Amino acid sequence: MTPIDDAIGGYCHWAQIERGLAVNTVLAYHTDLVRLAAWLDGRGITSPEQVQHVDLAAYVAHLVDAGLDLRSVARHRSAFRQFFKFLIREGILRADPSPRVEGKVPPRKLPTVLSEGQVEALLAAPNREDPLGVRDAAMIELMYSSGLRVTELVTLPLAAVHLEGGFLRVRGKGGKERLIPMGEEAADKIAGYIRNVRAGHDPHLREPALFLSRLGSAMTRQNFWERLVGYARAADVRARVTPHQLRHAFATHLLEHGTDLRHVQAMLGHSDISTTQIYTHVARERLKRVHAEFHPRGS
Repeated sequence: MTPIDDAIGGYCHWAQIERGLAVNTVLAYHTDLVRLAAWLDGRGITSPEQVQHVDLAAYVAHLVDAGLDLRSVARHRSAFRQFFKFLIREGILRADPSPRVEGKVPPRKLPTVLSEGQVEALLAAPNREDPLGVRDAAMIELMYSSGLRVTELVTLPLAAVHLEGGFLRVRGKGGKERLIPMGEEAADKIAGYIRNVRAGHDPHLREPALFLSRLGSAMTRQNFWERLVGYARAADVRARVTPHQLRHAFATHLLEHGTDLRHVQAMLGHSDISTTQIYTHVARERLKRVHAEFHPRGS
C-alpha cells in the first residue's frame, strides 16, 4: 500500500465520520480516487507530496481521452480537489496542486419529468386484489406524495410513519433527519397495507422496515425498481420510469402548482437550494412546450 492509498483511506474515513457524508457518496469518492492513484502509480508517483499541477491536468486529459463524458470528468475533478483540501487541512501537504486544474463545466442536465397523467396511470396500475399489489400501490403513492429517495423509501422504519399526524420522520443523506407531510391517499394506502398485508408478513413486528417482501424481509431498491418498470409497461407509460423519476415528478408538480421553492427544498432534503432550483427550470421548460403546442400563436 502506497502513501497515497493511506491518505485516501484517511480522507474517506474523515468524510464519513467527520463530515457525515452518505456511505454511497464516500464510496463514489473512494472509487474515483483509487483510479487516480493507480494512474499516478503508473507515472511513478506514490506519495501526495509528489503530485504536481501538471500531473492532475494530464490525468483530466487522460479521462477525456478515455471517453468519459464531461459530467463524469467533473465528478473526478471534484473528488481529487476535496481530497487535496483535506490533506492541506491535516497538514500533510503545504501546497495544493488541484485548484488551477482546468476543465469544461458540464451543462446542467434537466431531468425528464413524468406528466401528472402518467403518474396517475402508474398509481392505478397495481392490482389491489393482490397483497403485493397493495404494498406496491402504497409505495408508489408514498414516493410521489412525499418525494422520497428510493433508499429512504425501502429503509423507512414502520415507527417513522405517523398516520394520524400525516407525516414521516425520514433520515436522509448524511444521517440528516427531516419531517415530510404525506397526502391522505398515501396515508390511507399505507394504513390498509399495514393492516391487511404487512401484519401477515411480520406478525411479531420483528422487522423494523415498513415495506416488506413476500418473505418478510425489507424491500430492496432493485426489487422496487423492477416492479415499478413492470407497472409502467402495464400502464402503457412510454416515458422512462425509475424511482427517481417519481421524486422529480413530486418536486416539479409542486412548483407547477405554486409551492414555494424553500418548502420543496425542505421536503426533498437538499442542503443547497441551488440543487432544488433545477426544478424551476424544468417547470418553465414544460410550460413553454405546453404554450407552443396549444396556444394558437405559440409556434
